[in-house]
Amino acid sequence: MRQQRIKPMWEDDNDSEWDESDEEEFQRMKRNRFQHPLMQKALEIIKLTQAIVGSLDEARTELYGGQMMESAMILASKFSGAEAMENYIHKMENAVQMKLHARSLSSMSYQLALEGTHAEEHLQLLRDGIEDFRKLFITWVKGFDKSKREDDGWGVFMD
Repeated sequence: MRQQRIKPMWEDDNDSEWDESDEEEFQRMKRNRFQHPLMQKALEIIKLTQAIVGSLDEARTELYGGQMMESAMILASKFSGAEAMENYIHKMENAVQMKLHARSLSSMSYQLALEGTHAEEHLQLLRDGIEDFRKLFITWVKGFDKSKREDDGWGVFMD
């Protein structure tokens, strides 16, 4: 019995190539994504987090710095990933990760306050940014199209 060869995706039968209209569409989508208020707020949170982490002593940088920067950066990367897809389930998975990392970052700001590492005003700026992000996030998630869902095999986010 002869096995059928599966073509790699780069061996497309349509011989479609990336052309100028594809590039223009890609650039338009990229601009829209980076101009979205949620992305703008995520980028602001990254800058605030960098400033806080940059002023930590060596021991606290080692303890908190990497985790704080990771959480801040995930907000932007998961937003970008969710915006690049239509599937409701995948969007929600990214949204949940964003929520968890925003909460983690907020919690770490309270830990730093307890340790007296920063002026409360600096940490409050980060918390305020996260609260603004949360409000924008709620509006963004409400805009997901539930009709564009495919079962992921795990039964999450299915009615």
